[in-house]
Amino acid sequence: MTSVALRSLILGFGITAAIFALFHFAGPWFFLDGRRPFQLNFTAGAALGLGLGLMIARILQVPRKAAVPAMGLTAVPGMLIMAAVGSHFAVFFPRLDPALDKVFGSLMLWFYGFSLAGALWVARRA
Repeated sequence: MTSVALRSLILGFGITAAIFALFHFAGPWFFLDGRRPFQLNFTAGAALGLGLGLMIARILQVPRKAAVPAMGLTAVPGMLIMAAVGSHFAVFFPRLDPALDKVFGSLMLWFYGFSLAGALWVARRA
């Protein structure tokens, strides 16, 4: 395995661990009732994901043309692990309503989708 792939996977597992810890300890703050908190969550997810995608070449110190595969390898651990977490949402987040699993899954797809879109933008501009 190349060093770029290994660094991408390590970053991916680190981001996944940070997301898991964030929802484990501060989960109730993400699922407040009302339209505004919902919109803020998805806006923050989009902004953070896009920022990650736009910065992935710099973070991993790879050429801009390699941003997409690097971001793909970074996103895979999170997407797979968070899919498993979402399917057993009540086990991993017992303080949260199990019906929020759909919102959690959507937020994860939103974040990783925007990160891949940002990487595509960077690679296209190379």
